[in-house]
Amino acid sequence: MQNNEKPLVSVLMTTYNREKYLAQAIESVLASTYDNFELLVVDDQSKDRSLEIAQDYASRDKRVISIRNDKNLGDYPNRNKAASLAKGKYIKYVDADDMIYPTGLQVMVEGMERFPEAGFGLASLPQDKSRIYPFVLSSEEAYNRHYFKQQLFHKAPLSAIISKNAFDAVGGFTGRRYLGDFEMWHILAARFPVVLMQQGVVWYREHEEQEMQHNRTDFTVPFKYVKCAEEMLLKEFCPLNESDRNKALEQVRWNQARYILGVGKNHSISIMRQLKKESGMGYPEILNRVLLKKK
Repeated sequence: MQNNEKPLVSVLMTTYNREKYLAQAIESVLASTYDNFELLVVDDQSKDRSLEIAQDYASRDKRVISIRNDKNLGDYPNRNKAASLAKGKYIKYVDADDMIYPTGLQVMVEGMERFPEAGFGLASLPQDKSRIYPFVLSSEEAYNRHYFKQQLFHKAPLSAIISKNAFDAVGGFTGRRYLGDFEMWHILAARFPVVLMQQGVVWYREHEEQEMQHNRTDFTVPFKYVKCAEEMLLKEFCPLNESDRNKALEQVRWNQARYILGVGKNHSISIMRQLKKESGMGYPEILNRVLLKKK
């Protein structure tokens, strides 16, 4: 990439106290077979050596830009901050504790370039039985696939590449804790076609410091996802026809009912009561939904 040329893709690496993993994450991006990129490392007031590591790489490679926030923003606000600084046509999140394979950027950028009408792409998907990746889905097809065939909207930002124009058009992430990605894919997919891509482009690290580990101890988190799904299906922008929307709503409400009873049986009556209140369903409806599904 020439100095006066805008990068086609901005790789966004938000970091907070990730000195153990940051260098590996940066190295994985720099090893990409695709080279028309910038790498923005946006430090959220880390208290460890994260900033120092990012600055060292920036001093040695002009594609790396090290930025430090004036104050701690938190996860999703920092993702939005990074996106606001991006110069690329596409934005590609690679978290500071994850890595991208050498061909990952190339596969994802080329996939998006094949379908210029698309707003974003999702990779790391199981093999499709009828079509070879990449291929594009309309808004209605994407919602139908997620709710009736194969989950799509559960993917983390690491498995996504987003048109900068589409990201700006929807206003970025809302910042909802835990649910930000899930919600964003619904919002984007309702307005723009979606490109589906294959596995083998990114590597997701699991470790005890991740917020996702709260899912193991906070029994309300999985419920929040099915509640969010209900919200998305009830939005005016939902592209499903009335019949399919109602079928999807029945499924997510059954999931809510099943989860509420499961929490009461296996974990906590007080949490069960909390989730029951959030669901808006009474106990007779909850029981009926679960029992009727079993028949």
